[in-house]
Amino acid sequence: MSEILFEFVKQGNAIRVTAIDSATMTEAVTIAPLNMSKEQMQQLALEKLNYVLCAKNNKDCG
Repeated sequence: MSEILFEFVKQGNAIRVTAIDSATMTEAVTIAPLNMSKEQMQQLALEKLNYVLCAKNNKDCG
């Protein structure tokens, strides 16, 4: 897997986490509660990014 970049933006009582695959410039956005750890937020965004990349390749991602 290529390098994954993460962006964190506070929005009210939540944080918008964007995971970006640097090779394909594909991104996935999740919204996480403030009480979640940074590692948990990254894991959540990474799981969504993996799903988006899988779906983009027309695979069964269920």
